[in-house]
Amino acid sequence: MIAFRDNLPLIALPNGHSVAFDRDWLARALNVAAVRCGYTKWWLAPHVAESVQQWLETLNEINVMPVAKLTRAVRAALQVIGYAEVGDRFEAAAPFSRISLPEIAVRAGNGFELAFFEQLDRRLCEVMELGGSYFELHGLEPCVRILRRRRAWCSGCSELKAEIVQFARERTGLARRAGFEPGRELFLYVE
Repeated sequence: MIAFRDNLPLIALPNGHSVAFDRDWLARALNVAAVRCGYTKWWLAPHVAESVQQWLETLNEINVMPVAKLTRAVRAALQVIGYAEVGDRFEAAAPFSRISLPEIAVRAGNGFELAFFEQLDRRLCEVMELGGSYFELHGLEPCVRILRRRRAWCSGCSELKAEIVQFARERTGLARRAGFEPGRELFLYVE
């Protein structure tokens, strides 16, 4: 017998990949739908996500749930609580991705910045091809220190930091224009 994490079914994405359900991801997707409807920082998103997780926990006989079925269930729940407009805008895509910039910088090794940007580009492409639309890039300042081999921050560090942010914005913007999925919004958060 196989036991799934937290007794939750895997979520089957349209591209054939299956991912673990993540309540934080669902809350973020609900917030994106709420923002599309004009609600900022929608306070119900974490509560709805928790309710959906509790419902999923009751589905002992289901090991893998198609994302379309999850989407229909979330939309139905939103309609019941009076937020059908949020449900209409809700779209369950691949869960958000956290990308560790220091990890990429260390892997870049002796290639330093050139290898770093190549690997970052490759990682962003992988996530977008899996259907991801929300990216979190973590550890920007430690990454810059690794690439510059500096303990103390300098003006060159500030320039590289801005260059990395600009690269990530351009890369995700180019992907949107290249049509990974028509109408799909990409959200990028850099820390």
